[in-house]
Amino acid sequence: MIADGGFIPENVARRFCQGQIFGIGSTVRQFIANFNSGKPWYECGPASAGNGALMRIAPMVIPHVVAGTENLWVDTALSAMITHNDAGSISACLTFVYMLRQLLVMEKPPQSEWWPETYACIARDLEGETRYRPRGGTLKDKFEGPIWKMVQDQVTEAYSRSLSVKEACSWWYSGAYLLETVPSVIYILMRHGHEPEEAIVRAVNDTKDNDTIAAIVGAAVGALHGKGAIPNRWIQNLSGRTTDRDDGKVFDLIQKAKNKFWLT
Repeated sequence: MIADGGFIPENVARRFCQGQIFGIGSTVRQFIANFNSGKPWYECGPASAGNGALMRIAPMVIPHVVAGTENLWVDTALSAMITHNDAGSISACLTFVYMLRQLLVMEKPPQSEWWPETYACIARDLEGETRYRPRGGTLKDKFEGPIWKMVQDQVTEAYSRSLSVKEACSWWYSGAYLLETVPSVIYILMRHGHEPEEAIVRAVNDTKDNDTIAAIVGAAVGALHGKGAIPNRWIQNLSGRTTDRDDGKVFDLIQKAKNKFWLT
């Protein structure tokens, strides 16, 4: 997006198919196989409600952070469907980007109920009445429905019972399936969105798919509190890699993004 001056979906799709992706999931692996077989990029994304698209969606805000045009929503939807062409995934990505935009301009952390209420309100019409079922946890075989419904009902119920993050995430399971990931993210932010260090620690320590859940939680508390709230000891000595041999590249990209989209 930095090189292109914005989001060009076919270029992003092509980039996914160049070089090694560390920690690649089955959905993206299938996307790459589809793309390399000659299919157009917009037909390559499997119908998957995995969390891979949501994990990487936060940077979609960057080209639009100043202008805030409606193209943000088009870009977000296309970015999601490149690899995860599924109603639950696309709606989760759109809803999370909406929430990030709100968090960026907040002067103080929102009330706890803002997190599930906002997610359910925005995602309801986008996702509709999808039918997902938990793969594990206490709610296995006890829930079937859309992701927003899980957030609206089960996350708020867990909060009313004062469950710890670990207890709540064991209730609905906290794996790589969006029906598990989204409730876990929202619950962590409900309980700890006002304290970014604790939110990230809980995401890392108390969930199963902890790298992805912590990345999503980190994007939210980063948007709300800014870089200054992230402990410096967590930033020092990071490799900043995007491959196995480009130390410092992430920090270079961050500065280039600032220069390209914010400072001009």
